[in-house]
Amino acid sequence: MRATDSSLTRFANNQVHQNVTERDLTVSVRVQSDRRYGLASTNDLSDNGLQRACDEALELARAFPNRADFIGLPESEPVPDLPGYNVSTAEFGPLQRAVAVRSICHKAHERGLVAAGAFEVDVTGYTVANSLGLVVHHASTTAELITVVMSDDSSGHAARLSINAEEIDAEAVADEAIGKALEGRSPRSLGPGEYDVVLEEHAVSDMLDFLGYTGFGALSVQEGRSFMSGKLGSAVMGPNVSIRDDPLDPTGIPRPFDAEGIPARRVDLIVDGVAHSPVHDRRTAASEGTTSTGHALPSEVTLGPLPRNMFLEPGQSSKQDLIRSVDRGLLITRFWYTRVVHPLSVHMTGMTRDGTFLIENGEVVAPVRSLRFTESYLHALGRVGGIGSDTRLVRDSFATNRVPALKIDGWSFMGSSQQ
Repeated sequence: MRATDSSLTRFANNQVHQNVTERDLTVSVRVQSDRRYGLASTNDLSDNGLQRACDEALELARAFPNRADFIGLPESEPVPDLPGYNVSTAEFGPLQRAVAVRSICHKAHERGLVAAGAFEVDVTGYTVANSLGLVVHHASTTAELITVVMSDDSSGHAARLSINAEEIDAEAVADEAIGKALEGRSPRSLGPGEYDVVLEEHAVSDMLDFLGYTGFGALSVQEGRSFMSGKLGSAVMGPNVSIRDDPLDPTGIPRPFDAEGIPARRVDLIVDGVAHSPVHDRRTAASEGTTSTGHALPSEVTLGPLPRNMFLEPGQSSKQDLIRSVDRGLLITRFWYTRVVHPLSVHMTGMTRDGTFLIENGEVVAPVRSLRFTESYLHALGRVGGIGSDTRLVRDSFATNRVPALKIDGWSFMGSSQQ
């Protein structure tokens, strides 16, 4: 059962244009019949609505043949008590969101710029129970403020994510995005080629996100679709790169159990560049005679287990140190419209966006137009020339990641984008 209370203040052209709240409670019923199961979901919580969901799930279970790889329901295990819920966030109302948005819009207007974005606050309750006596519940809160500030020929992006809405500094978000928009005016075009890059945190998070989606799940490893397939125990990235998935770390968005109610565990995915272990659910673990790491997704999702709380270990350098180490290259705020070209090498295509700057002799000297690229995220992490000491929490498409900035040598660009 998943209960959500999501509130959103959206703004554009330096003014709020939408303020909404959505509340929902969805019950998913999974019924076991012999060596088969069926699934049905409903948000009709009346007795008749719940009965219909149970009947539908049973009917679906009986319609399918028995599964050779069938596993029954899990029994109850102790789950950790994690601090994922913040009262201040749960009570953070539309006026408080509007005050934060106003500070961004006001600052942008003063500089002749236009701001757009959203401030979203979510309260979520998740409960898993079964007929064997397993009952677990976790409540969590998140708050995220995102903005893009634009001039006629430039844009700047900034965002903050936290369990505690009061920790989000709207002034800092405004200053970061406005600074990039102002510095990005009158960009020059840059030709295709390989450039050393300093990737800020949102670009690094995109890399982890797609590495997780394509390669860190046990099902993709078992089916030979992962860069980790046949490579466990071997170096696949640079020796200065370590990545873990840690749902228990309070500096991320803690998650004590998965969609099956199994306790979540830390998994060291990459240790000093070496492929160490993927994440498992009960089915992938059973096929290898091991135990689940607590990474099952809801039954209706067929991707297999995925990491959703990744951390890239920080280094010793400040972001300015990384920039100073570049003779000629680029400072990149974030990636946009990234798509998988080849999953086994995690070759990606995409573009830079909302702040791309030329670095020469260790200094940022000029803005450049957004660039298109085709690059292997996997191979790029074998060319890491420096790792930032500070980290930022970023919510991406598939996971929430805490990452530092990175310096990567020889990133391949195809030339300027018109976007």
